[in-house]
Amino acid sequence: MITQPENIAMRKIDILDLGVRPYKEVWDLQKELVKKRQNGQINDTLILVEHEPVYTLGKNADENHILQHTPRNVKTYQIERGGDVTFHGPGQLVGYPILDLHNYKKSISWYMRGLEQLIIYTLAEFMVTAERKEGLTGVWVGDEKIAALGVRVTRWITMHGFALNVKPDLTYYSSIIPCGIFEYGVTSMARLLTDEVTVDSVKQVLIGKFMNQFRTAKSMIG
Repeated sequence: MITQPENIAMRKIDILDLGVRPYKEVWDLQKELVKKRQNGQINDTLILVEHEPVYTLGKNADENHILQHTPRNVKTYQIERGGDVTFHGPGQLVGYPILDLHNYKKSISWYMRGLEQLIIYTLAEFMVTAERKEGLTGVWVGDEKIAALGVRVTRWITMHGFALNVKPDLTYYSSIIPCGIFEYGVTSMARLLTDEVTVDSVKQVLIGKFMNQFRTAKSMIG
């Protein structure tokens, strides 16, 4: 019989791999799943997806961080997550965890640091050394951001999440001030690695790291 270490709870987490889907469709799906999670109708769920090119503005974002030369074919969405403006597009692995933090720890900062660590561990499997920057949200390689984070937590149920640049077209970032940060740049795994990297290969590693980090996280109940 397999036993779990003391204070370790195995949790059921469903993976919803959507491939490539429109941003608005998945935004609506998140809101639907949050309500279902609040009512206990579904398990914790990790949505993984790629989007068409879009810019999103967090609830306190400065609209001036979207510059005048934004491509006309790129839609902009004002959404309810934290953070400033960011880009989503093909070649970027986006994750939207729908988790009930009552079963982990009722702390947004704990959750955010956990997401950052998840991405750092994932990148390490591809020989990319990443880190946090003190006072800034996200994951960095040197002075360039490789993953952006922005979440919303309602009654301790999470939505929105992280965007890891695997091999997106980085020229889209030239039309915004990413995350409202002027002094640092943006990078991707494809730019840093000599070998070909795919979203699917990164996705499989990230799923394993996510399940290890959150499914077996120490129980915070009681």
